[in-house]
Amino acid sequence: MNKAVNDRVWSGTWVADRLGVELVGDSRLTDLLGLALRRNPKRAHLLVSNVLGKHVPQSPSVVYGQGFALGRRVRDLLGDEEAARAVVLGYAETATGLGHSVADGIALAPYLHSTRRPVPGVTPAGGFEESHSHATSHLLLPEDPALLAGDGPLVLVDDEFSTGNTVLNTIRDLHGRYPRGRYVVVALVDMRSEEDAGRLDDFAREINARVDLVAAASGTVKLPEGVLEKGQDLVARFEVTDPGARGCIESAATAAWARPAPTHPHPALNRVDLSWPRDLPDGGRHGFTPAHRIRLESALPAMAARLAEALPADAHRVHILGFEELMYAPLRLARELEQVAEGVDATFSTTTRSPVLAVDDPGYAIRSRIVFPAHDTPADGPGDRYAYNVAGAGFDAIVAVIDSTADTPELHAPDGLLAQLAAHTRQVVLAVVPSYTPERPPMLSEPLRGPAFSSYAPEEVGWLLQDLSDVTLEAPTEEREEAIQSGGAHYAESLPVEYQPSDQYQELFRTALRESSARLAQAVGAVTEIVLQERSPRPVLVSLARAGTPVGVLMRRWAEFRHGLELPHYAVSIVRGRGIDANALRWLAGHHDPADVVFVDGWTGKGAITRELTEAIKQFEAEGGAVGFDPEIAVLADPGSCVKTYGTREDFLIPSACLNSTVSGLISRTVLRADLVGPDDFHGAKFYRELAGADVSVEFLDAVAARFPEVAEAVGAQVKELLSSDREPTWEGWAAVERISEEYGIHDVNLVKPGVGETTRVLLRRVPWKILARAGAGADLDHVRLLAEQRGVPVEEVAELPYTCVGLIHPKYTRGATGADGRAVTL
Repeated sequence: MNKAVNDRVWSGTWVADRLGVELVGDSRLTDLLGLALRRNPKRAHLLVSNVLGKHVPQSPSVVYGQGFALGRRVRDLLGDEEAARAVVLGYAETATGLGHSVADGIALAPYLHSTRRPVPGVTPAGGFEESHSHATSHLLLPEDPALLAGDGPLVLVDDEFSTGNTVLNTIRDLHGRYPRGRYVVVALVDMRSEEDAGRLDDFAREINARVDLVAAASGTVKLPEGVLEKGQDLVARFEVTDPGARGCIESAATAAWARPAPTHPHPALNRVDLSWPRDLPDGGRHGFTPAHRIRLESALPAMAARLAEALPADAHRVHILGFEELMYAPLRLARELEQVAEGVDATFSTTTRSPVLAVDDPGYAIRSRIVFPAHDTPADGPGDRYAYNVAGAGFDAIVAVIDSTADTPELHAPDGLLAQLAAHTRQVVLAVVPSYTPERPPMLSEPLRGPAFSSYAPEEVGWLLQDLSDVTLEAPTEEREEAIQSGGAHYAESLPVEYQPSDQYQELFRTALRESSARLAQAVGAVTEIVLQERSPRPVLVSLARAGTPVGVLMRRWAEFRHGLELPHYAVSIVRGRGIDANALRWLAGHHDPADVVFVDGWTGKGAITRELTEAIKQFEAEGGAVGFDPEIAVLADPGSCVKTYGTREDFLIPSACLNSTVSGLISRTVLRADLVGPDDFHGAKFYRELAGADVSVEFLDAVAARFPEVAEAVGAQVKELLSSDREPTWEGWAAVERISEEYGIHDVNLVKPGVGETTRVLLRRVPWKILARAGAGADLDHVRLLAEQRGVPVEEVAELPYTCVGLIHPKYTRGATGADGRAVTL
């Protein structure tokens, strides 16, 4: 191609003359952009950047300098303090190198680019759609999930800002997951219409965030009526579709692949070992930090020297060809080669997925194209890939820089990229950068399911636990209490001996179940409907093992009964003082959207678990865990007024509170002990298979579910009433517990267990001191009175008690009883 001609003729003239397309705006626009045509049903014309390093070979210093200068402008805009809190996000595939160069200009911020290449074992942290692109779906795959979770500015970088749709889609997706107060949009050219410019401003007000725009030049594209159809007609008329022509120069001006390719009788292929630094990412697909940048800067001179040694001694015009999303590493190598290799005139561009018409005319931006098969085993299947303006350019050598994922037999095939390049230069140099794959965390096991673990049907619940059935963990109640309250052990390090109910007590359970099943069914229906309406139309139920698990199963059954939904349901461990099982949260985030997860429990007492879960989720996110989990618990009964998602706030007997494992799928309380539960393990629990003869778990579920049809109408009325009422928590239960603690001289709320369910637990598992019962409480307390009688615990009737009953733990084994961390509190 004749450079003199190119200097005189704008590379958009051919399209402008035939379609009437016009660029209006800054005087630099025609220096920065040319025009081409592509086969695309959404947009016929293509703005071809002369400084991006994608379609047009350009000096690597010019390409890198454009992005670096934009980054400096962003840093000046933000100031150093905000710039250090920022994250830079570039768009695949075209702007991956530009975005990285902008991040270098900012210098203080990490960089991430979107990708169209899924990576096994890496969970997406988000995604969005690029509406006008030929390949629309973008993934975000940061190695560190916390990379996008901060509240500092997000800097979004694309080559052109044409309609704003891509940026709006990105911000909409990310703002819902990781809200922040400021965004900066960076582009080489801002080509929005006035209408599109207003949309971005409106959106910024909608999300209550500041959005700044930084661009090297601005203007608009004037498109005459019918331009899309005219463009498609032009492409159809000029494009040659001969599948056997792959690898030649397409010359649409002569309507054939007619210009003969230069021939080199014995083209040489020279593979060069770059000695790429170990564990240094090849780009920003999984994140690239300022520390990574320092390592790369140190290694570049030696790598460029190795490239220079691999070139022919007399090579003057050398082209470095990057590979699709791999733009930054070859760009930096090319720039370094340009500076250290004497006598070398280096240019840079990359291959691409984007099909563009080639026209051998000085007024057209894409003079030639090489077509070759994809060689990186793409997720969307095989297809053609392209290198533009390389064939016929007269390069003495071409350096192909790819990542190791793409170093495949297809690359080396007779019709592959290397063979096609060899037809147009006397030496091809292949440099392979190791594909960086984040270190995969240890694989967490799949959920345990019945009948191998629990007596529930496998579809009813999956237990995110490990099976410790073969480990002896039980200790006598008094011995265990003493160890816990003396500070010698955490309550989750052992298990109480499973209480074996007498015949009389089991009869009380069945009586209570018969009398309360309709009330339970109504509460189940109410809380499930509220979850479906307020939390998610397809919630993922996650019950807090084990008291919450029967409720989670019942909510799942109601959703299927009333709406035909088969909701996923899992059970996880939460330990007072140690939080929720973080590995279980990681598993959930890897398989479901955290925003759909609804935590489920049976009832609230004073709200300790509610507070525990809230703090645990905060800590999980602060330590880099996935964001989006809502700590608001959905409960059957909320007598303590601790949550806003509940079926009732009455303190009545929930029969599942009467028993232990025999009403909870034969599963023990959860266990967290360092010698049994490693850092990459789920918390543990036991399956008491030997108690199958006394198991009433399914009997309990079936009895309640059988009442669903008769309470359906009442549920509708109750839900309507609840949705229109003020359900904000008042925490009056916590206040009542504090008052009782002082009135009875206990001076520690952790010894006070309010509500029927918690009082039952005190009698079954702890060393009770006394039971407070509301005067006139009837059959709801029959089982409590029987247990108290069997254990020799006095039941004291109280005239004004906000709960039906309250259990007080005996202070005999402690100087302050069990504290918030499950250990002793010294007064």
